[in-house]
Amino acid sequence: MFRLLVTALMMTGSFSAAAADPAAVARGQAVVDEWCRDCHVREGEKLTADMAPPYSMIVAIEGRDRAWFEAFLEADHFPMTTFRLFDHEKADVVEWLLDLQKK
Repeated sequence: MFRLLVTALMMTGSFSAAAADPAAVARGQAVVDEWCRDCHVREGEKLTADMAPPYSMIVAIEGRDRAWFEAFLEADHFPMTTFRLFDHEKADVVEWLLDLQKK
């Protein structure tokens, strides 16, 4: 009976095997606010040549999933400033990006 319920929930999209951890999302936002916000345009501001796109634009691009974000945060991307985040900070930023993607 339990398997039938889980299957039904998964088919309707009402069940998520990997629900976001609100604490990880909050920690990820704190990392982004501290290290990334100086270069990324904030929502509602005009994108200019010397600024990176807003996060809502980044997460909306097709193919941007957990694996993509994790790989991106492991590589250097010039002219993007290279900050050496700890692994737990990178994981939290990924949770924040995926949470933003859902909105």
